[in-house]
Amino acid sequence: MWLWSRSGLASPWSGLAFPWSGLRSLHTGQVFSLTRTFSERDLLAFSALTGDSNPLHLDPHFAKTTAFSRPLVHGVLVNGLISALLGSNSPGCVLLKQQIRFPAPLFVGEAVSARAEVQRVRLSTAVVSVRVQTADQTEETRVVLEGTITVKIHKKQEIG
Repeated sequence: MWLWSRSGLASPWSGLAFPWSGLRSLHTGQVFSLTRTFSERDLLAFSALTGDSNPLHLDPHFAKTTAFSRPLVHGVLVNGLISALLGSNSPGCVLLKQQIRFPAPLFVGEAVSARAEVQRVRLSTAVVSVRVQTADQTEETRVVLEGTITVKIHKKQEIG
């Protein structure tokens, strides 16, 4: 659960606040990031919420019989980190377009860092385009999600 206050949005994952000072405060090259580790419990909660009970995510014994050999984090959960970044740094934004791919798997228990870099800000239409990347935090740093996302900032949040 995210907590919103006048001072910003507080994340239960990190305890950090993400200040929001309006669309005009966004600029090309600006970067937002966060790090998270998904646990088996997180995957079970996601499965209960969505009904996605794919054993590749939930059953270590089944996962051992696959090319991955261990449970994978759902791609939707990895993508959710980008949603958290954009929603935290621009409250009220609405997703307009998303083009992502998953070049490598993320395994349960691995730390993952999500990064969103502002590519374009259109003040006249309140539209922001960002390049996104999510990578594990191992020595080799596998990219597990990459792409571009375009959001529209809610009209009441535009002025800053």
